[in-house]
Amino acid sequence: MKALTFSSFGNSDVLEYIEIPNPQLKNDEILVEMKAIGLNFADVCKRKGNYHLKGNPPFIAGYEGAGIVVDANNHPGYKAGDRVAFADVPFANAELVAVNINHVLPLPEAISFETAASILLQGLTAHYLATDSHKTTKGETVLIHAVAGGVGQFLTQISKLLGANVIGLTSSSDKAKVAIEQGADHVFLYNEDWKSQVFKTIPNGVDVVYDSIGSTLMDSFEVTKECGQVVFFGMAGGDPEPVDPRMLMDTSKTLTGGDLWSYLNSKEERIKRTTQLFNWIIQGKITLSEPTSFKLSEGKLAHDYLESRKSTGKIILIP
Repeated sequence: MKALTFSSFGNSDVLEYIEIPNPQLKNDEILVEMKAIGLNFADVCKRKGNYHLKGNPPFIAGYEGAGIVVDANNHPGYKAGDRVAFADVPFANAELVAVNINHVLPLPEAISFETAASILLQGLTAHYLATDSHKTTKGETVLIHAVAGGVGQFLTQISKLLGANVIGLTSSSDKAKVAIEQGADHVFLYNEDWKSQVFKTIPNGVDVVYDSIGSTLMDSFEVTKECGQVVFFGMAGGDPEPVDPRMLMDTSKTLTGGDLWSYLNSKEERIKRTTQLFNWIIQGKITLSEPTSFKLSEGKLAHDYLESRKSTGKIILIP
């Protein structure tokens, strides 16, 4: 099979599209022929050597995608031709992927391979943020950092679906337009005095801030109301400052950490959460921007485009 690989760490020049042996199935795995694969910043971090990698060189990144079962490996619940997807299976940047049966997600006919590869990681992240990390209620005001990014767009739509008002933060007027199209009520730019604008909009502060930037964590607390909450789930802008527990006590504010893998902890949880996400899409309650597609053989171009920060929708790879 062909796969997008790298044997040393560095910029996108280290990527190689080469022929490697097909996966050898373990007893609890089925073989999936990939039709669409999601590209994420974690893949860039792995290529640069900043993430733990399984196996030995040549390394294969990628964790999410969708395709067709080609070898059910005698598992009675599956047969060749079944449409499936996954959100948390390694070595996805390849024509064939061995998928643990506990990680297999049934793919409804109404959901395309491209849609599944576009929404699973980011959509499931937005889902747990709005339903577990913070239980969104009608009438609340939420603030979303990087609102035009993949998670930000889905989190905006889910928050609106659950009855919240949404304030978004982003880096450019073009990205602000994208966030407004996704349903955000107000969008402010980072290079403006956004904290003052938040307080002009909601004088007592917001109910919850979703912070994926990290370096903005203290700013997030500043615009959160007393008894409010900050959900910290990423460090795109660097490490946060240490949080003073006295500040939390004096303001009755809550800091919550968030990581998707804490919630995708069983086959039942994966299927339950994904089913709700797919149903929202089928019912038209969540819409997706058209993904930008690259051939898997064009992986270098896809990585360069992702790192350029010019994209607002999902980037997917097509074998």
